[in-house]
Amino acid sequence: MKEALFYELFDKDKGIIKCLLCPKECLIKKGQVGFCRARQNIDNQLYSLIYSKVSSYGMDPIEKKPLYHFCPGTMVLSLGTIGCNFTCAFCQNWTISQANIKDVQVEELSPEKAVQLALQNNSPGIAYTYSEPLIWYEYILDTAKLAKKNKIKNILVTNGFINHEPLVQLLPYVDAMNIDLKSFRDSFYQKYCKGNLAPVLHTIELSKKYCHIEITNLIIPGLNDSEEEIKEMVDWIYSLDQKTPLHFSRYFPSYKMNIPATPISTLYKARDIAKKKLKYVYIGNIDDVEANTTYCSECKKILIKRTGYKTINLGLDKEGNCKYCGEKVAGL
Repeated sequence: MKEALFYELFDKDKGIIKCLLCPKECLIKKGQVGFCRARQNIDNQLYSLIYSKVSSYGMDPIEKKPLYHFCPGTMVLSLGTIGCNFTCAFCQNWTISQANIKDVQVEELSPEKAVQLALQNNSPGIAYTYSEPLIWYEYILDTAKLAKKNKIKNILVTNGFINHEPLVQLLPYVDAMNIDLKSFRDSFYQKYCKGNLAPVLHTIELSKKYCHIEITNLIIPGLNDSEEEIKEMVDWIYSLDQKTPLHFSRYFPSYKMNIPATPISTLYKARDIAKKKLKYVYIGNIDDVEANTTYCSECKKILIKRTGYKTINLGLDKEGNCKYCGEKVAGL
């Protein structure tokens, strides 16, 4: 265990701590854990129960994150722990995200060993993923600092639900993020995730000033698939940067949600709406090469062709420009 950052003693007499890491700001009694199940009040001090505790790790295609405009075609060391500050009814990784530390087999992987593992595997970066990385804050901060010293990039695959101050302190060490924008309705976040929309939008806005950002939107039939909502989300992303890559992802029944899978036609319609404003729009969880191909936003020629997680560079030069017209392509 390691003492957590960002908390205060809320009531000394009753032994209640207030966690300040994420917007939930849990009030945690002595011996109890917060909503994320990863931070415990032990004798009026807050401790991370998951520091250096890894539930899953391996080398993944970076496109799996998904990141299509950051080191495309590379394999990246991916690490995950347990717990989450959301309880999404449709979670794909619920066996670790909704677990308690004592219920899941984990391994110790110190920041030093994580960086060594990345170097041994010639990984350009470390992706913190699988469960929610932001509740793994202390470990990620320590590992990211060490990774930076070794010229290894840091990647977060996250729900973006974090308070301002912790985010500001972490961002200088982050190179890329895929942020899951689950809906553009706060009511959706409250009902299906036990969270809120506004902090996620703040994370996206602030993070764009520091690092490369891509956004994923899982489309669930009848819940967040209306044309009106998709247009509002696209307009908001456009207001930030029309070159922000957006991934619409196909939902499949999982965990506590049994709604039938997203119709392919819904995904294509969402893409058509988004492409009217945004330069780079993709569709995930479907077998369609064209829907995952990167085209030059100016001359429209193919830059990177993707078949599953296999990538072929057809038109991107070493500086990240279109070799046909010279257009600078978003990302790294």
